[in-house]
Amino acid sequence: MDKPDLVSRHLARNLATLRQVRGLTQDGLARAAEVPRSTIANLESGDGNPSLTVLVKVARALSTSIDELTASPRAKVRRWSAKDVASHSRGRGVTTRDLVPEPVPDEMMELMQFAPGAVMAGTPHLPGTREYFSCIEGEVTIFVAGERFDLAAGDVLGFPGNTPHSYRNTGKGAALGVSIVVLSKAGI
Repeated sequence: MDKPDLVSRHLARNLATLRQVRGLTQDGLARAAEVPRSTIANLESGDGNPSLTVLVKVARALSTSIDELTASPRAKVRRWSAKDVASHSRGRGVTTRDLVPEPVPDEMMELMQFAPGAVMAGTPHLPGTREYFSCIEGEVTIFVAGERFDLAAGDVLGFPGNTPHSYRNTGKGAALGVSIVVLSKAGI
């Protein structure tokens, strides 16, 4: 974790960059965020010590997350070898693996591998969450709130992520799919 003075520098750099990329002046951003222009100037100088309320207002005005505002510099390009991307066993015969090994705000993306006969209960999320499952190969049946949906390669199912759901490989061989969960922004 970065020291507080480094976070202020990251905020200053990221805020100025995001503001410029979005074609905003300090005054324009201040109006959009409903904060004084001097607040934006202080934040961009690295001298500001904003409240959480100010960070939320500025992040919303820039259509970004607080994480992105305070993130440390990252290399523009990074490669992960297969052994560096963790996989997890879930349910009976299901292995999941993150599609993107870095955090993606408000989303979860996984590659799901189903052994023959595999079964896995889904994890219900907050209301407003939306889930998408794309069947890449094989056959996967998804039960959502008791309703059955049979998917074959190329089929996609979207459903509310807060409802009870489960996955089952109903084919004779292995199956593969991609799960994308767009988390609810409720309460943000």
